[in-house]
Amino acid sequence: MDRAKKAESIEELKSVFADSGSVVVALYSGMTFVEMADLRLRLRKEGAVLRVFKNRLAQKALAGSAGEAGDALFKFPTVLAYANDPVTAAKIAAQYAKENDKFKIVGGIMEGTTVLDANGVKALATLPSLDELRGKLIGLLQAPATKVAGVLQAPAGQLARVFNAYATKENA
Repeated sequence: MDRAKKAESIEELKSVFADSGSVVVALYSGMTFVEMADLRLRLRKEGAVLRVFKNRLAQKALAGSAGEAGDALFKFPTVLAYANDPVTAAKIAAQYAKENDKFKIVGGIMEGTTVLDANGVKALATLPSLDELRGKLIGLLQAPATKVAGVLQAPAGQLARVFNAYATKENA
């Protein structure tokens, strides 16, 4: 790789670390092309990306912002899974690591500076995604309005039943 491509890769990695909600770092040695393609497809369906970068370029892109702990993540052949949502890449990577013994999560980086170990990434994977949180919030906001509408309609319904009871009583 020539210097221009290296510089371009470093800039791309800097933007990945800065713009992604979280970056999952994992070992992938021994995985076949089909297994990697399956993982890429799963991540792509959820809006995440899987890329292989040279470790030295990743360390240069971090440029000490994550400290020695960040540099320690890039000691073996690694792959990066990242997405805008902090939970998505971690959730899919953790699920895939359960299914495939060759894929091992080493750690992760959140917001370009916070280093997570493997257990931190797995804990992040258990959190609900941003879309799930939005759905729960909307449900919580709509529930009181639905209850108020039900309470307001109840007296009118009861009144109608009373009138119906008197009407049927007079007809009988």
